[in-house]
Amino acid sequence: MKKRTTFIGVAAGAIAGAALAASASIAATTEGKITIITLTQTGCQFIESENGIDHMFKTMKKGDCDKINAMSAEQRLAKAKVIMLKPGKYIFRVTNRDVPYTLGFWLRTKGYDWRNPIHKFTKISVSGGGMETGKTLEYKVTLKPGEYLYSCPLNTTPDYRLVVKN
Repeated sequence: MKKRTTFIGVAAGAIAGAALAASASIAATTEGKITIITLTQTGCQFIESENGIDHMFKTMKKGDCDKINAMSAEQRLAKAKVIMLKPGKYIFRVTNRDVPYTLGFWLRTKGYDWRNPIHKFTKISVSGGGMETGKTLEYKVTLKPGEYLYSCPLNTTPDYRLVVKN
């Protein structure tokens, strides 16, 4: 099995004909026909999504992140990386680096509403919890062209953007 590691991220217009947009903070490894995107969670954020900056937020519970993000999420999202990908099969490998409570991960089509039964059949939503401190979990998904959001509702991160284009 051939293995290739690329670093991806988002700079405007960075697709440049490659399967992944190149920047320096979000690691992607291609194994066969599945690309692995590696993300690290710390208090109230995904480090790679915020240009590799760990804001060192101190959090003991979800409510701490609710307060932190109410004050800073808008400004942080304005500077955040947008992951740019080609359609295909992906594994999101997500690690809870040091948050002292259980986390999860949620990737969904922009505009997805879990209360809308039609969305369960027409839009993409991949999620899961149980990510204890120091634990890494994987989330498999096939992405089609469109806009997506990803976040951790249990760690209350901002809704980071992911765009899939041919």
